Amino acid sequence: MLFNSLEYIVFLPIVFLLYWFIKHVTKNDSQQIKLQNWFIIIVSYFFYACWDARFLVLILVTTCCSYYSGLLINSATKECYKKLYLICNVVVNLLILGVCKYYDFFVQSFAELFDINTESLLLNIVLPVGISFYTFQALSYSIDVYRKRICATREFAAFGAYISFFPQLVAGPIERAENLLPQFLDKRDFDYKQAVYGMRLMLWGFFKKIVIADNCGIYVDSVWNDYTSQSSATLLLAAVLFSMQIYADFSGYSDIAIGTARLFGIRLSDNFNSPYFAQNIADFWRRWHISLTSWFRDYVYIPLGGNRKGKWQTIINTLIVFSLCGLWHGANWTFVVWGIYNALLFVPMIWLKSHKKANASTERREWYKVIATFVLVALGWIIFRAPSMAECVGYIQALGRCDFSSIWIENIFQMICLVMAIVVLLVFEWKKYLPNRWWVYYVLLFFIWWFAGQDVDFIYFQF
Repeated sequence: MLFNSLEYIVFLPIVFLLYWFIKHVTKNDSQQIKLQNWFIIIVSYFFYACWDARFLVLILVTTCCSYYSGLLINSATKECYKKLYLICNVVVNLLILGVCKYYDFFVQSFAELFDINTESLLLNIVLPVGISFYTFQALSYSIDVYRKRICATREFAAFGAYISFFPQLVAGPIERAENLLPQFLDKRDFDYKQAVYGMRLMLWGFFKKIVIADNCGIYVDSVWNDYTSQSSATLLLAAVLFSMQIYADFSGYSDIAIGTARLFGIRLSDNFNSPYFAQNIADFWRRWHISLTSWFRDYVYIPLGGNRKGKWQTIINTLIVFSLCGLWHGANWTFVVWGIYNALLFVPMIWLKSHKKANASTERREWYKVIATFVLVALGWIIFRAPSMAECVGYIQALGRCDFSSIWIENIFQMICLVMAIVVLLVFEWKKYLPNRWWVYYVLLFFIWWFAGQDVDFIYFQF
């Protein structure tokens, strides 16, 4: 069930009405909280089952293991037992993630390296949608309980809702228990202003997805399908448009998820902060997919020693983190190389210790730095988009021919509309402003209706 589908348009109002109807049929606050949480679990599992009901077992196992491990860690009196319960939960969750997402990849890589046939060893498992997101969310809970940042909850319904909350189940943001779990333990009241804001944010997200991301995707896919015969100008345009596509796609999903959550009295964390206005690569990664980068920072980078053990160790830690971050995005060596590429961009900053001075909230922008950062990021997106390293190298080589004599555009009018939509997006991002005028949203609705009908999945569903 896609956000931009007719099924979801029918699903959401029904769930919304039933969710708040519970408030009027319960006797007290405690009963309301529990019933609303169980209702969220039921509708979230239904939402997930619409993708593939078989994978409900996985999310249930993840939920139960993490819930009971938290209780065991909390009740254990000896440090060795606490650590044992934590390790067991981490191993179980990573084993599920590893088998479902990476087993075939590593088997095939091993076979190619040693030129052997391992076809009989492949599992050919269909990748469970969103498994990377809810697994990381579950892991952060048990780790935070072990670190005594939070106390383990005994309310299974609240914890189940925390893991499976349908707006952010399949593509994030990756929420921390200290932010999201208390909201499922407290009473929720309907807030009209928050609901209106949520609907505005959802509409903005649909605009990003349907008008910008999907149309960018059509052009980008056409170019990549025949990149060897295209001019450098065409390849450059495709690289820029893919940068816009992946941002509009993922930030659009995040906006829809955050907006939907507001309808249910739940506040999710912001996941993007105008990343294409970053002035260096460190600034970019403070703004891009914030919930993921902060997760790797808190649970991998800092435990490895962060930047406390000298320049060389900081560089090694950065390489490890970004390699894992790349692998998290998909079972393909292109993602690993993309991660290493971003890590290498950090090296000069680490050596000069300028990464500590980079401030994501700087108001004064030096535009040559913004443009330079975007160019470096866009080059990285070529690696990210490529089906294989061979095609990545081929694309970059074709781009390097410097053939700017012609540019392929199939539909000029559609391209003009797309460019105008991107300009609108960038202006709003620059101003950090979501319009409060209804006529603006009528215009957005018109463009969404005009460009609707293209069956293009969210990119981040593959993760």
